[in-house]
Amino acid sequence: MRRFREGREGRWEEVEVRGYKDEPESFRGVTRQRLFGPESGIAAELRYFEIEPGGWSSLERHEHAHAVMVLRGRGAALVDPEVRHVAPFDLIRVPPRTWHQLRAAEDAPLGFLCLVDPERDAPERPSAEELEEIRRRPGVAEFLRGRAGFVEEGR
Repeated sequence: MRRFREGREGRWEEVEVRGYKDEPESFRGVTRQRLFGPESGIAAELRYFEIEPGGWSSLERHEHAHAVMVLRGRGAALVDPEVRHVAPFDLIRVPPRTWHQLRAAEDAPLGFLCLVDPERDAPERPSAEELEEIRRRPGVAEFLRGRAGFVEEGR
């Protein structure tokens, strides 16, 4: 058993906090922790990501699906073609080959669990033409500029 340690960022005992990716220009302020992997005897990988206030994950797609559960903070998620506000305990399904990105609110972190297959393909970043097409969707251009707003009625 590994205990959770509350703090500025979510942390578990004996779990290494790693950088998110090797392409620092594609994201801002993201860390990751692998909580369970193949060594656990489970045919999945459970990871925890923390995005600092005002930060974002990479805009990408791939063949594998994701199952995401927000644990702390708030923000917004693009799961093409929609942008939705997210808060603790919201569930996000990212189907295969779907452009997606998560952004933390300016004044709050966004921490979430992500369940994936341990055997997965590498992420694909959009080309200039694909990015232009993605930006044409309602609300997406504002989201990509970090102006989606994070106040939603009832939250």
